[in-house]
Amino acid sequence: MFNKNTITRFEQLETPFYYYDLNVLSKTLEACRTASSKYGFHVHYAMKANFNPKVLDTIQSYGFGADCVSGNEVKAAVEHGFGKEKIVFAGVGKSDKEINAALDADIFCFNAESVQELFIINDLAKAKNKKAGIAIRINPNVDAHTHHFITTGLEENKFGINSWQLPDVAEALRKCPNLQFLGIHFHIGSQITDMEVYKSLCTRINEMQDWFVDHGFEVKILNTGGGLGVDYHNPDTNSISDFESYFKVFSNFLNVKPGQEVHFELGRALVAQCSALISRVLYVKNGLKKNFLILDAGMTELIRPMLYQAYHQIENLSRESGSNEPEKPAVHYDIVGPICESTDCFQKDVELQQSFRGDLIAVRTAGAYGEVMASGYNLRDRVGSVYSNPVL
Repeated sequence: MFNKNTITRFEQLETPFYYYDLNVLSKTLEACRTASSKYGFHVHYAMKANFNPKVLDTIQSYGFGADCVSGNEVKAAVEHGFGKEKIVFAGVGKSDKEINAALDADIFCFNAESVQELFIINDLAKAKNKKAGIAIRINPNVDAHTHHFITTGLEENKFGINSWQLPDVAEALRKCPNLQFLGIHFHIGSQITDMEVYKSLCTRINEMQDWFVDHGFEVKILNTGGGLGVDYHNPDTNSISDFESYFKVFSNFLNVKPGQEVHFELGRALVAQCSALISRVLYVKNGLKKNFLILDAGMTELIRPMLYQAYHQIENLSRESGSNEPEKPAVHYDIVGPICESTDCFQKDVELQQSFRGDLIAVRTAGAYGEVMASGYNLRDRVGSVYSNPVL
């Protein structure tokens, strides 16, 4: 991601900023498109991961659809050229305003997450003399074996509909003439790297599909959600997720009937590795037991380490081999930000070459849930974006 010319370019820029390597993004998108096309699968990009305008334009150019979780995401998808026939609207708390805007945009499908929501969408669609495409989000009660903050497929959480509520769903669908039932939707969590988890998901999808068919419903769409993880520890040697193995699991274990479509909603796996947060060392504090590097970026620019205890590889670009500076001895640092919160720490006990004020620091694999979660806490300036030069 970084070469000598790139680092020299960074030295002239004001930090912090997000650096986007559009070449990494393009290679990732091509790998996903190639692997999914082999099976005729449909991929929607989960816009919540990153809605940087250039990122959205690049993803749209590869023919992916859009998975949205707010009215403004639906609006952005339309504005960036995602076809309305490829836009799905998920989310446990869609407002009437958002539903109406999505109906006006004639999007492909709403992923409904409660029985009450079905009646609301039906009434709003009826008022517009329209029919809304609907997929039912079901909690399969499959443990994703990931951080509990990003596990979503278990019963009794705020997302989706539990299996014991399906009779009420069937009754509601029969009472709602302005809904067109398209299929079933699942999403069990995020940052999943164990393919056995997806085998378990396939088993539950097959069971849920059979339930709907047995109760007189035609299931046209099997939407498996997303959640495929990335390698945060080896962003250079393993920069592209194993899309081939991922899609192969669903090809092997999902009972796809003739004429059915299989849909996916990938976010992190498409964008995480294409970006890094670039910061500078403001101060070096040497204590008796700890050394601190205080950066000009903090939890306002990248909150994942503070919110999820997430790991991001941290590099001192000014001291890397190939730079103009001589190599320094290794030192262990706590890498912290400038925010007035004790939790404003990227990582503790990081081994780096001896570092100095003004050194450039890269926090890697920050393309997913990085810039989109930035805030103005402490009246901080919003982080900017810098892009690589495209391949000619």
